[in-house]
Amino acid sequence: MADLLIEIICEEIPARMQPRAMADLQKLILARLDDAGLTHGEAHGFVAPRHLALYVDDVADRQPDISEERRGPRADAPEKAIEGFMKSAGLTRDQLVEEDTPKGRFLFARIEKAGVDAASLLPSMVTGVLNEFPWPKSQRWGGTRFRWVRPLHRVNLLFGGAPIDGELDLGGAGGDAGGGAGLPFTAASRGHYFESPQDIDLVGLTSADDYVARLRAGHVMVDRTERRQAIIDGATGLAEKAGTMLRPNEALIDEICGLVEWPTALFGVIEERFMALPGEVLEASIRLHQKYLTTGSADGSLQPGFVVISNRLSDPQRDAVILAGNQRVLRARLADAEFFWQEDGRTELESQLPRLADLAFYEGLGSVADKVARLERLAGVIAPSVAGCDAGMAVRAARLAKADLVTGMVGEFPELQGIMGGYYARNAGEAAAVADAVAGHYRPQGPSDDLPGTPEGCVVSLADKIDSLVGFFGVGAKPTGSKDPFALRRAALGVIRIILEMRIRMPILPVLASAASAHGFAAPDPDLEPFIRERLRVSLRDAGLAHDIVAAAFGDGTGTGQDDILGLADRAAALSTFLGGDDGAGLVAGWRRASSILDAEEAKAGQGFDPVSDPQLFVEDAEAGLYAALTALPEPDTQLQSRGDILAVMQSLGGLRQPIDAFFDSVVVNHDDTSTRLNRLGLLAMVRQAMQRVADFSRLEG
Repeated sequence: MADLLIEIICEEIPARMQPRAMADLQKLILARLDDAGLTHGEAHGFVAPRHLALYVDDVADRQPDISEERRGPRADAPEKAIEGFMKSAGLTRDQLVEEDTPKGRFLFARIEKAGVDAASLLPSMVTGVLNEFPWPKSQRWGGTRFRWVRPLHRVNLLFGGAPIDGELDLGGAGGDAGGGAGLPFTAASRGHYFESPQDIDLVGLTSADDYVARLRAGHVMVDRTERRQAIIDGATGLAEKAGTMLRPNEALIDEICGLVEWPTALFGVIEERFMALPGEVLEASIRLHQKYLTTGSADGSLQPGFVVISNRLSDPQRDAVILAGNQRVLRARLADAEFFWQEDGRTELESQLPRLADLAFYEGLGSVADKVARLERLAGVIAPSVAGCDAGMAVRAARLAKADLVTGMVGEFPELQGIMGGYYARNAGEAAAVADAVAGHYRPQGPSDDLPGTPEGCVVSLADKIDSLVGFFGVGAKPTGSKDPFALRRAALGVIRIILEMRIRMPILPVLASAASAHGFAAPDPDLEPFIRERLRVSLRDAGLAHDIVAAAFGDGTGTGQDDILGLADRAAALSTFLGGDDGAGLVAGWRRASSILDAEEAKAGQGFDPVSDPQLFVEDAEAGLYAALTALPEPDTQLQSRGDILAVMQSLGGLRQPIDAFFDSVVVNHDDTSTRLNRLGLLAMVRQAMQRVADFSRLEG
């Protein structure tokens, strides 16, 4: 047994790719070790901006010897068959053994294969992984053909603390370790770019902790967890010392963690006059653009302090220079924001509308002003379906929703679109419902984002997303494969989330038709409604519903109510609940038996049986009992308003379980008398029809 270290050193890996790269390296190397029959102990992954490493404990130093016996063709088989077997086994005819078996005399090959030293297997194993590494984006550099996320500098490979010879074929000029076509493996890591630029000798490594300690001595915290905690501890300590507290910044901390090798926290202060700017403007300037951590009070409001994470050792004089430089940059950005805030405030939001005509929305879909006109119209169509929505306010919000796109602030900070519109609308005296709808209409922008906070905001958001879906599909700009440049899948999921979470009962086809009419299309693209339905299907499955239950609830997509997103979701949820109970499970068993008999008899007859049965022809009490239960069922109401109503209808089907069981226990369907037989088949067809009106039970599996 010996420990294995693989370390790759390259130029800075994008922060967002680092955790995934660490996991991929571990998964791929361990899979190759397993495939080679090399047992191993625990694996430790490490990643820093320029370092990607894997340390594996107790890797077997040799493959086990293999003794394999293969049975070939019969001893008297044609010569070609025997030659093929010898070729596959790598043996000659005199090395094969003939043996009698219960099925005759056969040829056998007995192969003894000695295991190979791990050290001789590792180089090809590592180069294979590097050549197939699944970076989301990669590049070539110089004259090489090899692809990596950033130019690759070194590959260090040690087994039992000893370097392993080998090289990575770059397919052209080499990296800094050589000028040839290959990059020879080394055993020297690199320290901090400024603080410890000299190499770090890895020979004689004894453990993963030893590796971390050697890198730490070179001022590289290669353990991502340790580095992240150092950022949190340093920033929190400084904030508390300044009498404030760190605001939640988990995503930003993750990003900063991927940017520094040796984090040092510094505390800066914002000039008080800038604190009059909207909080979102401050956040955008401080956090998004400068990557500084923000601070706040206990009530969550921003405080005029921020934390910069330097990538250097702490040094009072140098820290002061770094902090002064960062504060100067931030001051300039906030001064720009202050200027735009004041300038934009001199003009009412509505007066910006004419300038939207100069902004192209998309080729074939007119200008942003055209889109605004469509939004107003569509908001008026959708608003009556949303409980608590003031249609007039929604239409007004739709009119103003895009006006901030031509303001100076949004020009400088595009991520504030909508948000600034809300501020400007409120400052212009618009009603709160209008301002809030303008501010929130881009939401939700992802699965973790909130919905707009008001019914009017939800209406404008639906109108905006549906207008985009109909428009881009209408001009042929549909998502294909993994390509979705206009984020139409996200838009469809946003529509679905709003409808489900706001419980909006609204057939989607008339809304799509209205949007298409506003675009000047004869009808919405025929692929759009199935596209939305498929997003709903995926959404329900992600919520934990079984795929066959979703399929049963959806049916073939042609019946009444099949464009009612909320109705379909409620039907699937109710069906899942119903089938999870005793009545549901028992009823499905009866359904399968009835359906199986009908399918077989209809195949023989070459036609389907009508769901009709004559009580006068009943012979057994069980026939009359099943008929009575079927005719007592309520007619399903396509306008059911709640999941509970739908579940109640399904549970009424549960009353069929006992009559169906009794029918099959005492009735022979294929009676000698043709009239009786056909009457019983008609009764089973009634069972099928009653159940199919609720869901397509034929799509259930198991």
